[in-house]
Amino acid sequence: MIQVTRLDQAEPGRRRVAIGTFDGVHRGHREVIRDADTVLTFEPHPLEVLHREAMPKLIMPFAVKRDVIEGLGVRELVVIPFDREFAALPATDFIDRVLLERLGAEWVSVGENFRFGAKAQGDIEMLEARPEFETRVMPLVEVAGETVSSTRIRALVAAGDMTQARECLGVPFMLEGTVVTGDRRGRELGFPTANLVPDDRLVLPGHGVYAAFANGHPAAVNVGVRPTFESGRGVLVEAYLIDRDIDLYGHSLRVAFVERLRGERRFDDSEALIAQMRRDTDDARRVCGSFQPA
Repeated sequence: MIQVTRLDQAEPGRRRVAIGTFDGVHRGHREVIRDADTVLTFEPHPLEVLHREAMPKLIMPFAVKRDVIEGLGVRELVVIPFDREFAALPATDFIDRVLLERLGAEWVSVGENFRFGAKAQGDIEMLEARPEFETRVMPLVEVAGETVSSTRIRALVAAGDMTQARECLGVPFMLEGTVVTGDRRGRELGFPTANLVPDDRLVLPGHGVYAAFANGHPAAVNVGVRPTFESGRGVLVEAYLIDRDIDLYGHSLRVAFVERLRGERRFDDSEALIAQMRRDTDDARRVCGSFQPA
């Protein structure tokens, strides 16, 4: 079990530290984290504090990021509560007070575009000049001839391209939330769903129907506004857990998207919609049954 620690509560010790925001924990991030026993990250995202207007949609909520990092074999996740006071910390103080005094870093791993300290004045050369620890700088990673980046992954997810998103992430794109009460129309149609209201701070898959795993169970998932019915509600994520009838109201649900099956569309009547939902369920069952984790 990974230990999650605030920076000011971290016990002194000798650590191999990977540093970064790591939104998405994609394949490039994984190379930075490889061989580290400790990950040092920031919460909230620094742009949310410094330039809220430039803040991108996040790929992962913190809980998902924590679990993915744990799956990489990291024993400790040290979190810097990022605020304007910390943002004003000079780069030399970041090295002396955070990396050396607090964390006892003897090895530091960063990406090639890493900057740190007040006004981002700290750079790779500053780290490499310090004899107290070894610095490893990881180059950018490419998938299908393009650099892997959080920006690229956001675009893929928004377009519904879960296959390419998974190639870049190393795991399926995931979202998580608390199941809310819907209009119960799914149960009336014979397909009861667990419904999530998307978090506006997070990137959302493009509207459509997906094969996915919901809390580990194969599922057919609709993302959208349900155009066949004029419900007046906004966007919902509706997960039909295949061959399961579980009351999940008020519980946490994590959805891992595998493949987009079709776009969202309006049907003339309930019968046509039910027939399509049966086909969607069969397709989702087939896709999930043949899915092989990376």
